[in-house]
Amino acid sequence: MNNNQLIIKSLLEDKAKTLEDLARAKRKYSKLYKIPCPSNMDLLKAYHELLLSKSIKPSKILKIILKTRPVRSLSGIVNVSVLTKPYPCPGNCLYCPNEAGIPKSYLSGEPAVERARKLKYDSYLQVRQRLEMLEAEGHATDKIELRIIGGTWSFYPKAYQESFIKKCFDACNDANSKLKIENLKLRPISRDLQRSQKINEKAKHRIVRLSVETRPDFIDEKEIKRLRSYGVTKVELGVQSIYDDVLQLNNRGHLVDSTIKATRLLKDAGFKISYQMMLNLPGSSPERDAEMFKELFSNPDFQPDSLKIYPCALVKEAPLFQWFLDKKYQPCSADELINTIVKIKKIMPPYVRIERVIRDISSKTIVEGPAKISNLRQVVEKKLKAENFKCQCIRCREIKSEYDPKEKVFLFRHDYPASNGQEIFLSFENKSREKIFSLLRLRIPSSVYDKNQKPIFKVLENAGMIREMHTYGMLTPISSNKKVSAQHKGLGQKMIKEAEKICKKEFQLKKLAAISSVGAREYFKKSGFKLKELYMVKNLEE
Repeated sequence: MNNNQLIIKSLLEDKAKTLEDLARAKRKYSKLYKIPCPSNMDLLKAYHELLLSKSIKPSKILKIILKTRPVRSLSGIVNVSVLTKPYPCPGNCLYCPNEAGIPKSYLSGEPAVERARKLKYDSYLQVRQRLEMLEAEGHATDKIELRIIGGTWSFYPKAYQESFIKKCFDACNDANSKLKIENLKLRPISRDLQRSQKINEKAKHRIVRLSVETRPDFIDEKEIKRLRSYGVTKVELGVQSIYDDVLQLNNRGHLVDSTIKATRLLKDAGFKISYQMMLNLPGSSPERDAEMFKELFSNPDFQPDSLKIYPCALVKEAPLFQWFLDKKYQPCSADELINTIVKIKKIMPPYVRIERVIRDISSKTIVEGPAKISNLRQVVEKKLKAENFKCQCIRCREIKSEYDPKEKVFLFRHDYPASNGQEIFLSFENKSREKIFSLLRLRIPSSVYDKNQKPIFKVLENAGMIREMHTYGMLTPISSNKKVSAQHKGLGQKMIKEAEKICKKEFQLKKLAAISSVGAREYFKKSGFKLKELYMVKNLEE
């Protein structure tokens, strides 16, 4: 028995329950055995070795405290980002970097870029390696949010798109394989996409959310049908600004009308929508930036579900750098940027999630400006706390690890008009609404209000649409019912019942549809939904 295994045995005997217990034990036994303080990953490996040899019994508490970077699974899913190969971009944006051998808008040094480059942008290998890493860190990987990032997805050749996504599904379906990743490089991918998706419905590693990045001007009915055939449920739109003069000055290649149209088409088809917004662009100002976010949530033409806020990063690889040298552009100050984001945070509705407030670009790459502040989110949160204000966005209220099965939860409802339709946001929260446990986004599509407006998919006629349903807290494996998280407690089923009642009684709709990802289809089947034309659909007249 090696030293790490002895430490695991000692932890079990000492009945370690907290991170403090773990830290004390690591110091104690590293001194006793005269070894460097072991990492949590090393101890997890020793724990699994002892389990395999049946030298110890499973300990859920020990496994939890040994988990490294627990935040990665505290939103109820694990994120797996997969980068597409370098490919020409249809745009020529002023601020966008273009580094040789890397997809446009991305830079060397970014963690996802470095992982992808080492694996020659092979999507199968990227997914396999990421899952292996997460499992080595102690995370459950049953529920996966697959993010396809890189250049403009919709501009890539269609054959490449299908092959890329098929390999992602195959990697999840094969993730139980004992083959080592270094022996997988020549593995043939021969299964067709639909077959891979079908397998994933009951696989151990299920893709329960799939997103792509694209431009608003590439979204039309044909593109939406293609995205649904791939299993996509969320679209990150590179909106950047809703000011036409700013878009034109930055050579964006489209105007705000494209964003408005894309948002309506995507929402009516059930997609969850994230806007990528950029602060400090040429032609804008801190004042205009703050006003822009007010417009996003007061104008029904926008109303994104989530946001990625990216301060413009001045890098040598972008045309904007020459503007900087010519003194035609000067980044705002750190204080101006921080104050702008604080203002944005203060107006966030409770149905929006701010996913990021800065890009994962190395500060060494950035020439000048406040985008160098790598811990910008923490700086903003500290300022908000000093002002005694708590952001109401979903990410700031997620239950995370603070689940108490005795705490009462209440069902809340928030209605708001959006893209010629109606959005109904249902959520289970605590009484003070400081903690959110679960949510459901129900859309009454524009076709319900305008009979001349026909849905893209015939099956969606006279149907309400569940665009998103999610329960937060520690990711609990699909087969588990242990009370360590808000997951698997029936909150989702209760919200579905409420959505059915709203559709039937308030809007006299005959069906309720859900844009369900491939890996979530089995969940909806339990509530009486059936797969029809790429959607899970329930007849409300039965």
